[in-house]
Amino acid sequence: MTGILIGIILALIMFNISQYRLARGRDAHLFYIRDKLRTIIEENRTEKVLLFTNDPALKKLLVELNRLLEKKNEEFLKHAKKEAGIRKMLANISHDLKTPLTVVIGLIETIVCDKEMTKEARKQTLLKVQTKTSEILQLINKFFDLARLESGDKALPLTYVNINEICKNNLLFYYNDIESAGLEAIIDIPDQPMYALGNEEALDRILQNLISNAVRYGKEGLTVGLTLHDDDSHVYIDVWDRGKGIGESHSDKVFERMYTLEDSRNRLYQGSGLGLTITKRLVEHLHGEITLKSHPFVRTTFTIRLKSLKGED
Repeated sequence: MTGILIGIILALIMFNISQYRLARGRDAHLFYIRDKLRTIIEENRTEKVLLFTNDPALKKLLVELNRLLEKKNEEFLKHAKKEAGIRKMLANISHDLKTPLTVVIGLIETIVCDKEMTKEARKQTLLKVQTKTSEILQLINKFFDLARLESGDKALPLTYVNINEICKNNLLFYYNDIESAGLEAIIDIPDQPMYALGNEEALDRILQNLISNAVRYGKEGLTVGLTLHDDDSHVYIDVWDRGKGIGESHSDKVFERMYTLEDSRNRLYQGSGLGLTITKRLVEHLHGEITLKSHPFVRTTFTIRLKSLKGED
């Protein structure tokens, strides 16, 4: 009996020693985790907490901590990219405003200083001032529109709209431009009405941006087109041309804020780097998607995908 009692006591002692060692080991691991997290946060590191342990509870804690750190790193990278975009945008604003402003100042100085300028020459110079001033205003409005879209200040109430009519109206708006440029317009809009989730004002802006780009920069291919089609859940609008197009290396970046292309045609295609960015933001506000496929001098197509009313059936 005494032997059994001694055995029980020894077992309890060993158990307590084991628990004590386990607790000390866990405390050491927790202190390490705390210090590591402090270092990662204070030094803004993009790393994980690595710890080899057999403790199931600590393993689960580490998994969740590292998920949190991954989320923090993603937010940091997103913020850094946004900051870089803002810096680039400010630089482009400065450049894009400086050029026309310099022209305006030069023209005004000519009017003021040239005492022998004829009335007709003065009139033509003032018209140039008006044109450049309008360019400046349009650029400022683009920056303002993008800022409102990205901040969520611009309200875009959504409803199901007749896409056929919106496409026809916007093509009609550019009919004279298409005809003046000597372009063939290939239009494929079905008679059967197609309804999609959207906003008429936003869709007008989207289509005007895309059609004007196709007319202006696709004229080398002598053709512009608009195709409307659908499937069981979406309506698709293709705005296309057969011009120089956009190289594959740039096709994934043309929608980025302030991204501009290098060669002269594509540099103009983006201009200040805002037109397609605003277009994409508007499409996203409609819960849609815009994509680009370009095969130079064969077909360059911007496709807008919107949620169809049929998808609600």
